[in-house]
Amino acid sequence: MAPELLTPLDLAFWNIESSGHPLHMGGLFVFDADSPDAAERAAGLLVARAARIPGLNTRIRPVLYPLGSAARHVAPDYDPLDHVHLAEPVRDFHAAAGVLMQQPLERGRPPWAAHVLPGEEGTSFAVLFTFHHAHADGMRAASYVLSLLDRVAVGGAPAPAGAPRPRETGSALRLPDPRKLPGLVRDAVTDAGRAVSISSAMARAAWGVRSSPALTSRATGARRADGAVVGLREVNRVREATGGTVNDILLAVVAGGLRRWLDKRGDGSDGVQPRALVPVSLRDPGDASASGNRLSGYLARLPVDKAEPLARLRAVREAMERNKQAGPADGPGAAALLADAIPPLGHRFGGGLIARSGRLFYDLLISSVPLRGADGLRLAGSPVREAYPLAPLAPGQSLAVGITTYEDRVCYGLLADAVAVPDLDVLARSITEEAAELVAVCGA
Repeated sequence: MAPELLTPLDLAFWNIESSGHPLHMGGLFVFDADSPDAAERAAGLLVARAARIPGLNTRIRPVLYPLGSAARHVAPDYDPLDHVHLAEPVRDFHAAAGVLMQQPLERGRPPWAAHVLPGEEGTSFAVLFTFHHAHADGMRAASYVLSLLDRVAVGGAPAPAGAPRPRETGSALRLPDPRKLPGLVRDAVTDAGRAVSISSAMARAAWGVRSSPALTSRATGARRADGAVVGLREVNRVREATGGTVNDILLAVVAGGLRRWLDKRGDGSDGVQPRALVPVSLRDPGDASASGNRLSGYLARLPVDKAEPLARLRAVREAMERNKQAGPADGPGAAALLADAIPPLGHRFGGGLIARSGRLFYDLLISSVPLRGADGLRLAGSPVREAYPLAPLAPGQSLAVGITTYEDRVCYGLLADAVAVPDLDVLARSITEEAAELVAVCGA
C-alpha cells in the first residue's frame, strides 16, 4: 500500500490533540460471556483477526511535502499484540472505559486499540475499541469493529466478518523548492489565522453567546463515561404517533434528558438552548471503505427550555428540517469543511487556535453511529448485549453523546470531562426517564 496523504480534516484532528486532550473515539461493546474464559478467548481472537485486516496496520507519519502534512504508512513492525489488551476483572465497564478514554493512543504506532474488560461476576465482559479521529470517522471505525466481530445471519448460521478495504492511492510525496520555504511558512500561518477569524465570526453571527453554564465549565483531560438504553420498539411507536424521523426523537430525548439533569443539579433549565453539533457523513451510502474522515455537520439549538416533551420534539424536528434543506455543505454546521481551505502547515502551527475556536460553535457533540446490518454480533461465541459509541471530546468541550441502534434497543454512550461533569450518571438516568415520559405522553 502506497503512503496515503491525510486529508485536511484528518490533519486537523491529528494536530489539535495534546497529551492532556486525546482525540480518539471509542465503542464499548458489552457481551454475555458464554464461558468463564470468554474474555481471554475473545482477546486471542481479536489479535488473530487484527493481523489480517487492511488499514489497522497503518501509522501516521509526517512527510516533507506538502509542508506540515502527514501520511498513512504501513508500519513495518506492526504487531496486534501491541494493540489488544486484556485487563484485570472490572466491576463497572463504563467507569473503566472512562479511564481508558483519557489515555492518548501511542502516536508512533497505528492509532487504535482494543481493551478487553472481564467482568468481576464472570457472566459478562466488554471490549472498548478506540480509534484516533485522524485515522477514521465513525462509519470507518464501525466497519473496523464489525470486521473484528462475528455476525449471525438469518437462520443462525455465522456470517463471515468482512474486512474494509483501504483506498489505494498513488499520491506522490514531492519535495518543495527550498527557496520557497519562508514564503510557504508565512502564507500557512496567515491562512490559518484567517480561517479561525472567519469561523469565529460565523459562530458569533449565527449563535450569539453560549447559554448553558453546565456545559461551559473549564475542561480538563480527565474522562468519565456512562450509558443509557432505550427500547427501539417504543421509539418507533412514538414516531408512528408523531411523525418525523427516529433521529428526531432520539435528539429530543437528549434535550429532555439535559433539562432534567440541569434541574436536578440546581443549574436550572429556563432559557437554556445549548448548541448541538450533529456530524453528517459525506460518504456514499453503505461505503465505509475510504480511509480518514468524510464529514460535515448540522448545528441545532436543543430546546431544553421547553417544558413539554412534545414541544421539544417539534422544535427538534423543525431545526433538523431546516438543516436538511440547507444541506451539509451550507450553514454554520459546515464549518468542518473550512479545514480544506487551510494548508497543511497552517494546521501544524494553528492547531491550537483552531481547536479553541470550536467552543464558539457548539456546546456539545451528538453523534449517531450506524451499525448497518449488525444484528446478532458475537465474539468467540459470546453475543453482544449492548453497544455504546463514545464520541471524542475536543479541547474546551465537556460533554459528547454517541447514539447507536443495536437489535431492539437504542444505546446512548456518554463521554464527559470528569471534573466539569462529575454527575454523568445522573444525566444517563435522566435520558431513560425522558424516553419513558415521551412514550407515556404519546400513549405508545
